[in-house]
Amino acid sequence: MTAPHPSQAAPDAESARSVYRHSGFVSFLIARVVAVVATQVQAVVVAWQVYDLTREPLALACVGLAQFLPMLCLLLPAGDLIDRFDRRRILAISWSVGGLCSALLWWLSGHGASGVAGIYAVLVLYGCSRAFSGPAMQSLLPQIVPRGQLAQAIAANSMLMRVASIGGPLLGGLLYALGGGELTYALCCTCFVLGVILLLRVVVAHATAPGPTQGTMFERFGAGIAFIRSRPIILGTISLDLFAVLLGGVVALLPIYAQEVLHVGPAGLGALRSAMAVGEVGAGLYLSMRPFNRHVGRTMFIAVAVFGMANLVFALSHWFWLSFAALMVAGAADMVSVYIRGALVQFSTPDTMRGRVNAVNMLFIGSSNELGEFRAGTSASWLGVVPAAVVGGLCTLGVVGGWMLAFKSLRSVDRFEEAAQARG
Repeated sequence: MTAPHPSQAAPDAESARSVYRHSGFVSFLIARVVAVVATQVQAVVVAWQVYDLTREPLALACVGLAQFLPMLCLLLPAGDLIDRFDRRRILAISWSVGGLCSALLWWLSGHGASGVAGIYAVLVLYGCSRAFSGPAMQSLLPQIVPRGQLAQAIAANSMLMRVASIGGPLLGGLLYALGGGELTYALCCTCFVLGVILLLRVVVAHATAPGPTQGTMFERFGAGIAFIRSRPIILGTISLDLFAVLLGGVVALLPIYAQEVLHVGPAGLGALRSAMAVGEVGAGLYLSMRPFNRHVGRTMFIAVAVFGMANLVFALSHWFWLSFAALMVAGAADMVSVYIRGALVQFSTPDTMRGRVNAVNMLFIGSSNELGEFRAGTSASWLGVVPAAVVGGLCTLGVVGGWMLAFKSLRSVDRFEEAAQARG
């Protein structure tokens, strides 16, 4: 029997070892969980507070727009700086700015004379911090664990983020109902500070030394764009998620559904926002026990189609239990999509270019979330909340059909590793 080559045996040994034995990865997970809790709590409180002050769906749309526009403007410098400097330090600075934003929102809650204008101004600053924190987090993970454990780390990271997404909205809704905005924003500030402290304990053991700086910032970022365009599987994956959630997401409408359709109040709003995370955690637990690496393209399309159908059920439901169940199914389908997208992007991108590629990827995610909130709020203002949600679900199904025709290579891809060789 032929002995395995040493270069093949090492990755196998890495894969067999539990990723949780890496102290740097555990510290990173805890820090990110704390930061995600702060983000989720703040999202619930801001949405409820803005709608409570205005009673206008369009005001909720501006909540997403205020955070998205800075992300769009800072996309180019964020990706370039993340590839050239210490990603852990950039992430720590970003979270520090997030803590400052929570402190400012806490102050505004006690001095409400500025109304929603002051809240929007703080959200613009918060969007600036997220322009750096999102790509930095995604680019830092492959520097913490060896490549042989990267897929396991992605699955564990995604699952635990969803666990934090369950507790965050529930905690935010309950605290806002009990103590108002001041208490919840103080908690968010504390969580961001704790996240920064924990992040300093992260050991970065697998970083690649950046190459010599060549060309201008625009030219370097253009190289990242060219890399994405040369891989239609990656481009199809991230753009499918962009348009499916942008056109079909219902998260921005949850405050209106909680108040005017389901009549469940702020605590019910927190539960609804957590419902998708419950489904995501369930799917994440399954994936962590039985990960798959076959028929990933076909599975991606099925998952996004299920996401659209579940949102349609939610749009037409007037029962809290059915709405909660529909959001759980949507969350489970979204978790499968997140797992596939994350693995494809990370396995296909060299470390020296991850900042730029992940900046584009996070822009797509931010567009689908924040800009999707603007689309949902505007549609609800024009059409009414239920028709807007129904149209969104139908648009998601239309996107799935269109992308299956436009990106045949994505539909037929079998294993994650194939994306590294696929070029346009």
